[in-house]
Amino acid sequence: MIETVLPAELVDAARRVVEANRALGRRFALAESCTGGLVAAAITEIPGSSDVLLGGLVTYSNEAKHDLLKVSNDVLDTFGAVSIATAWSMAQGALEATGADIAVAITGIAGPGGGSEKKPVGTVVFARAEHNADPSDVVADRKDFGDLGRGGVRLQAALVALELLMPRESDGE
Repeated sequence: MIETVLPAELVDAARRVVEANRALGRRFALAESCTGGLVAAAITEIPGSSDVLLGGLVTYSNEAKHDLLKVSNDVLDTFGAVSIATAWSMAQGALEATGADIAVAITGIAGPGGGSEKKPVGTVVFARAEHNADPSDVVADRKDFGDLGRGGVRLQAALVALELLMPRESDGE
């Protein structure tokens, strides 16, 4: 049993991700906003995670999304930080920055403030980008978790992101 301050459910999901990706020889990267590095923290709880995790970028501000992940200001201004377009650009930027096989991006509104009618607290957008995939084949989703409290939204977002890192049948599993 790993000694950790993180919820067991999160560490168990991270263990499955590390083992499944290691079995495929696949390495990944993360681009996190509202989770603030929680996904990377869970992954690095697992011994040997350096076999699969190349790196993670916590890009909380729009400036960081632009400067570190190359998300265009046009995308940020037009669609906002919490959008499919931004999450997809973040995932593509993480691939570019790290040379990973896949990257997952998370951006959302954990609360307690910051929500709106169209994007209430608990809105989180995810994207998964793969090296050598057709960039027009956007793999992204929006989840509305509701106002679970800041920690609850971040935990649910991290769990969804970990699920996106699991190999799919088409990945050769």
